[in-house]
Amino acid sequence: MTSLLLGAALLGNLGISVTAQVILPRPSQVRFDSVDYKNILNWTPPTTNSSLQYNVQWKIYGEPEWIDVPGCQKIRKHHCDLSDMTSEPREWYYARVGAVSVATSSKSAWALSPRFSPRWDTKISPPVLRLNVTEQPAIVVRVKPPRDLVRKLHSNLYYKIYLTHPSGEEEVFDMKCCSHKLTLKDLNHREEYCLQAQIVLPLQGKHSARSSLKCVTTL
Repeated sequence: MTSLLLGAALLGNLGISVTAQVILPRPSQVRFDSVDYKNILNWTPPTTNSSLQYNVQWKIYGEPEWIDVPGCQKIRKHHCDLSDMTSEPREWYYARVGAVSVATSSKSAWALSPRFSPRWDTKISPPVLRLNVTEQPAIVVRVKPPRDLVRKLHSNLYYKIYLTHPSGEEEVFDMKCCSHKLTLKDLNHREEYCLQAQIVLPLQGKHSARSSLKCVTTL
């Protein structure tokens, strides 16, 4: 202890200041939020200091090398889009975030995300339902799914159409993805029918919530 005090005093006499290196706390709550295979990494900043910047890296599970995410180096925002890097549904991924202080150049340790699977962790948005009534009487059903989902998995999804009759009975129809329309016939005149649609991904064992209920009255 005496030698340490003497050393510090000697450095002080020589005009040399000794400054302890400041280590930033790491970001917290690092996680992927994925909807329709748009995979966004989010995190909570370690402090309220507005001078912090962030660096983001990613890797495939089992691979040793971490890779910088283009467009997510020295950023001030608290999220980063990793959809292009994590585009293979069958792979598992990790990401990590480090904070850097512009004012002091101090750095945090890396904060690691939980392991992420696009196939199992993404949430599927409900489709948009469009209805037209014709004179038969019939209802023409058109379904508009999320664009990103169709672009990625159009051959592996279909729709369930739920038709609620005036009696309260529910009837279910299957509709292929990207079909132009589904026509529901043999309906009663001047009766109200209500419909919902749902996206189904059978290979993933996933489905969306039902769309909002839409009701129409036949002619």
